[in-house]
Amino acid sequence: MASDARVRRGGKVWGARLGGRTSRRVEEYTSSVAVDRRLFAEDIQGSLAHVRMLRAVGLLTAAEASRLERGLGSVQTELERDTFVFQPADEDIHTAVERRLGEIAGDVAGKLQTARSRNDQVATDLRLYGRRVCGELMLAAAGLQEALLDRAREHRTTVLPGYTHMQRAQVVSLAHHLLAYVEMLQRDVERLENAQRRSDVLPLGSGALAATTLPIDRDVTAAELGFSSLTANSLDAVSDRDFAVEIVFACALLMVHLSRLGEELVLWTSSEFGFAELPDAYATGSSLMPQKKNPDVLELARGRSGRTVGALVSLLTMLKGQPLAYNRDLQEDKQPLFDAVDIAASSLAMLTEVVRVLRFDTTAMRRAAGDPGLLATDVAEWLVGQGVPFREAHGLVARAARRAADGRRSLDRLSPADWSAIDPRVGPEVTKLFDPQRGLRRREVPGGPGPRAVSRQLARGAAMVTATRRRVALLAEPADRGGAVRARRRR
Repeated sequence: MASDARVRRGGKVWGARLGGRTSRRVEEYTSSVAVDRRLFAEDIQGSLAHVRMLRAVGLLTAAEASRLERGLGSVQTELERDTFVFQPADEDIHTAVERRLGEIAGDVAGKLQTARSRNDQVATDLRLYGRRVCGELMLAAAGLQEALLDRAREHRTTVLPGYTHMQRAQVVSLAHHLLAYVEMLQRDVERLENAQRRSDVLPLGSGALAATTLPIDRDVTAAELGFSSLTANSLDAVSDRDFAVEIVFACALLMVHLSRLGEELVLWTSSEFGFAELPDAYATGSSLMPQKKNPDVLELARGRSGRTVGALVSLLTMLKGQPLAYNRDLQEDKQPLFDAVDIAASSLAMLTEVVRVLRFDTTAMRRAAGDPGLLATDVAEWLVGQGVPFREAHGLVARAARRAADGRRSLDRLSPADWSAIDPRVGPEVTKLFDPQRGLRRREVPGGPGPRAVSRQLARGAAMVTATRRRVALLAEPADRGGAVRARRRR
C-alpha cells in the first residue's frame, strides 16, 4: 500500500547514521511519548543535576550551565502548564525535552547529553519516579490503616462470627476483624519501603552500557538527586528493572489485600449477611431493577486487582528473555508500572473513604454471633481444663452437636441431662459457656480477639502508622543523602 511506503524526514537524535529518514508507521510503532510523558518532571530533574555535575567537572562553562538551566526551567513550565507542543519526531519525553531545549537555548542544548545516554537517563528517571511513588503509596496505605483503626476503636466489644470455609466458625470482635487488614497493609508498607530502597540507586553515568571516557563525577549527581548509592556495574545499571518489578509486585499484593477487603464488604452489605450498609453516595443502582443498591466501587477494587497481577506478569515476561545490556523491549516497562501504581493509589483512596463512611449493623452481627455453635470449641477447651484429652473432648462435643442437630435444637439448648448422657464427666456448668462476650474475654492471648489483646493491637497499629509517616517524611527531606556516597568513596 502507498501509505506503507511513505517516509518522512525527521530530526532524530540518531538520524545522522540512517539519514534521518523513518517510515511513518515505524515512527508511530516505536514512539513511547504518549506513555512516558508523565516522567517529564523526573527527566528535567535528572537533566538539571547532570548539568550541574558537568559544570562542576569543567565540561560546561558557568555561562553554558546557566543557559541550560534556564532553558530546562522554561521547558518544565510549558509541560506543567500543558502548553508544550509535541512533534511527530519526538520519540519519547527525553527527546521531546531535548528538542524543545534546543529551540529555546540554541546550540548549547547539544551539550546536555555529554557523557549521558538515553539508556542511563531513562533508568534514572524511572528510579526517581519509583522512589517518589513508593513513598506516596506508603502514606496512602497508612491512611487506610488509620481509617480501619478508627472504626476498630468504635467496635472493641462488637461481636460477630469469624468464618472458615465461609461457614461460621468462632466468635471474634469487629475490631479484631478490621485489625487483620491493618496487619496486611503493614506488610504492604514494608514491601513498598523495600522497593523504595531498591530504587534509591543512581544509574546515571553508566552511559549506553560502558560508562564514559569523560571525567564525570557520579557522586556529585547522586548528591544533587539525593540518591544514597551508585550502581556498581554499568551493564547491569542500564538493563536493571528489578526495582520496577518489586514496585509492581508490592502493588499487586496490596491490591490482592484490597480485593479481599472489598469481597468481604460486598458480602457484608448483602441481604444475606446484612452486617453493613453503604451510604447512597458510595453505591450505584440498577438500570432495570429499581430496588437495587449495588456496591460497585468494592467490586471494581476486587476486579482491578487482576490488572495489577497482569502488570506483574507482563513486566516479568518482558524481562526474562533479554540479553545484556539495553534492548528496546525495556520501553515496555512503563505501562505496567504506571498502571499498577495508578490502580493501587486510586483503590487505596477509594477504600479509605468507604471504610470511614460504612455503616455497621451491630445488631445483625450480634444476632449472628449468638449462634451457639460458634462456642463449640470453647466447650472442648473447657473439657481440656477438666483433664479430658483434646481429641477426646473434640469428639465429645461433636457428638453433642450431632445430638442437637438431630433434635433440631441448638447446642446451648441441650440440658445438663443431655450432656451427662453423652459423657458423665460433663457437669451442669457447661451451660454457662454459651455467651459470646465471655467467649471473647477468654481469648486474651497475644494476637487474640480478647478486649485487652485488641487494645494492644490498636496501640501497635497506631504506632505503625506514625512510624510510616515519619519514615516517609525523612526520605522526602531534601537532605544531602548523596553525601554519604562521597564519604564512602573517600574512605
